[in-house]
Amino acid sequence: MTAPASNVREYTVAELSGALKRTLEDAYGQVRVRGELGRVTRAGSGHMYLDLKDDRAVLSSVVWKGVAARLPIAPEQGMEVIATGKISTFPGQSRYQLIIDHIEPAGVGALMALLEERKKKLAAEGLFDEARKRPIPFLPEVIGVVTSPSGAVIRDILHRLRDRFPRHVLVWPTQVQGKGAEVGIASAIAGFNAIEPGGPVPQPDVLIVARGGGSLEDLWCFNEEMVARAAAASDIPLISAVGHETDTTLIDFAADRRAPTPTAAAEMAVPVRTELLSELLSKERRLVGAVTRLEERARAALTSAGRGLGRPEDVIGMAGQRVDRAADRLANAGRARVDAAEARLQKAAYAVRPETLLAGLKVRAASVAAARLPERAVADRLKRGGERTGELAARARAALARRIDRADRALASAGKLLATLSHEGVLARGFALVFDEKGALVRSASEPAAGGGAEVRFADGSRKVIFDGDARTPPQSGVKAKPKADKKRSGPSPAQARLFD
Repeated sequence: MTAPASNVREYTVAELSGALKRTLEDAYGQVRVRGELGRVTRAGSGHMYLDLKDDRAVLSSVVWKGVAARLPIAPEQGMEVIATGKISTFPGQSRYQLIIDHIEPAGVGALMALLEERKKKLAAEGLFDEARKRPIPFLPEVIGVVTSPSGAVIRDILHRLRDRFPRHVLVWPTQVQGKGAEVGIASAIAGFNAIEPGGPVPQPDVLIVARGGGSLEDLWCFNEEMVARAAAASDIPLISAVGHETDTTLIDFAADRRAPTPTAAAEMAVPVRTELLSELLSKERRLVGAVTRLEERARAALTSAGRGLGRPEDVIGMAGQRVDRAADRLANAGRARVDAAEARLQKAAYAVRPETLLAGLKVRAASVAAARLPERAVADRLKRGGERTGELAARARAALARRIDRADRALASAGKLLATLSHEGVLARGFALVFDEKGALVRSASEPAAGGGAEVRFADGSRKVIFDGDARTPPQSGVKAKPKADKKRSGPSPAQARLFD
């Protein structure tokens, strides 16, 4: 028997899952859910998976990677929050889930409870102990400031430092609100501590972590553990200046000093220059007055003591007489000693005889002869001296031969150079020298007079010549001389010499 036909639509699994997904997203496209965070995990892809629960139900939730990076707070287990998003399904496991677009604490009470829990945890570790806090330097040379570069906080700090005592300020710009601000603040504190002392960038003597006022959510980055731990681990004394006087964050407990405002932090960092100058002048006046009074008392005491003393002549007069008497006695004693010594010398001179002197000379000669070297030792020394002399003579002859050889080579080289530069080599190539009757060298055709005698010197001898006619100027370059048509040239040309044996 067959089942009766039905008009109910037939779905595939994928079609039914898609229809359910669209139905949930259309009905609950924007919801706000309040609950306590249970399981909170972050996948390797960057997505965050968490459970929202109350005493009767659990809602699986997911925060995509891009949204998780923009969350104002970091979700933690046990935190009561209000999550905003849409209900959708995950067909792969046939379950519904909340896709979260925004998370905020479910009131100040939840954040305060979380803050108290963290505070107890860090206090138990000793991060807030007063014993580990260091004093702030009285007058730091360099001040490091961790804050936002665009806010009014940095301007207030610089203005107050300029009014009180101008100092060198290094600003580490960082985000001081929102997601990821805690990482920048902790990195800035660690970065200032990593600067090497004495390097191109000076290491600050004191740090100021500053931010203006705001809500608890705005200041929440200063309640993160990494910021409190970075402040506690800082080797540089640190002043916390976050919010207003009524605002309290974890960094205030971990810092070495807490300032109610950023302006107050600048006042804690440096003293007032005018007050220091005034105090210095006051102490200088007190010091000068104390020294003046001390001198006056010492002068009065000296004057009083001087009145009780007698005249110096009365005190040293008797001592001077004793010195005079002792000087006279010393002179007499010296003369007596000299006379006695002369008498003893004359007495000893009478006892000296030639025989005594001769005996002494013989003894001296015997001791000298005993001290002389044996003949064999003398011969050995002479032999060694002769050998040494022969060696030195051979070395001297070799050195002399080398020097003579070098001198011969130098002389030959100089001779070649002289032959090259000598006028005799020039004459051998067909040139000649002309000397006048006085033996002076003739350098120009205009120098010898007509009919004058001269000597022409060749390479192999010389000949006598007589100059005839006047000097003729050679034609200029590119211009040919025109011969005279009305006269016949006879005999030697002007300035042409006639040779004679």
